[in-house]
Amino acid sequence: MITQQTVKGTCHCKAVEFEVDLINGHENIRRCNCSMCSRRGAIMAGVTVDRLRVTRGEDKLSLYQWNTKIARHYFCSICGIYTHHQRRSVPTEYGYNLACIERIDLASIGEIGASNGAAQSLVSP
Repeated sequence: MITQQTVKGTCHCKAVEFEVDLINGHENIRRCNCSMCSRRGAIMAGVTVDRLRVTRGEDKLSLYQWNTKIARHYFCSICGIYTHHQRRSVPTEYGYNLACIERIDLASIGEIGASNGAAQSLVSP
């Protein structure tokens, strides 16, 4: 049975707010080993770009890009929290920081998958 719901996420200072449309819960939960993700330590989930909307504070988001400049990493310019990113490997998807989702229990997630972004970042388009 398919269950659909919309969840809300915020940065720490709540200047940035976003919504994610979920189908059967959080999908593609993972940690990435690329230089950026390994340093920020976030647990991410993924959705197609049409299922994540910034509802407040888009003007407060800072964009960080490096290397091929395909991936787009977004952070609150006030508190510095990573909220989401457009993926280099699949530009039609966003990864979002599960810790930003309201009322989520990160301890209940269980085993967290891994993606090998380090190998992908070595490849030039």
